[in-house]
Amino acid sequence: MIGGKKKAVTFSFDDGDTQDQRLIALLNKYGLKCTFNLNSELLGKAMSLIREDRTVAHVKPRAEEIRAIYEGHEVAAHTLTHPFLPNQTDEEVIRQVECDRQNLSELVGYEVVGMAYPCGGQNHNERVARLIAENTGIKYARTIVSTESTAPQSDLYRFHPTCHAMWDGLVPLAKAFLENDPKEDTLLYVWGHSFEFDMRPGAWEQFEVFCKLIGGRDDVFYGTNRECFGV
Repeated sequence: MIGGKKKAVTFSFDDGDTQDQRLIALLNKYGLKCTFNLNSELLGKAMSLIREDRTVAHVKPRAEEIRAIYEGHEVAAHTLTHPFLPNQTDEEVIRQVECDRQNLSELVGYEVVGMAYPCGGQNHNERVARLIAENTGIKYARTIVSTESTAPQSDLYRFHPTCHAMWDGLVPLAKAFLENDPKEDTLLYVWGHSFEFDMRPGAWEQFEVFCKLIGGRDDVFYGTNRECFGV
């Protein structure tokens, strides 16, 4: 069981954008917990992205703001500068992950043990996962391969999320998850980027509908990735 319950819900958001602060306020409103994956060498940089023909802010908070912004949630690694890890040398994979982990641990005041692989596509492979498991202090690493499943997984270094935060099937899946009486542990794991909610009109409001639906249940454990994995 996770937290003494067979159902658990966790969130994981990447890149550490200033939109995280709006997301955290929303999650806190419904008693939900999230892990935020940050690139320590990009902190303080002001950028923008073009997504779905919209320009959205991609601004990073300053290093000295990190502890206060993410208080009550979990900070995890996302590499120093967001490279595509399968293309990096063994030494660079280790440096990107372990130095980011150490930098973030110093900023937040606790040992960072988790991460999410950066970039899209096949952003991880067996070599990268093995290097991280054997040469860093990382205890779990999340992919971007959505399973649409809440079933248990055994490989914490190539852990697949349930679905993306803006997936059209999110609310129906959540309703089925809540109605189910599982015989084994289940984990609803939602991932994304907070800046993506700025891409589509009404996306923030739609996500709040989901948060209100999934939160406040006595039979569900709400935790960070680390809490749900027990590491």
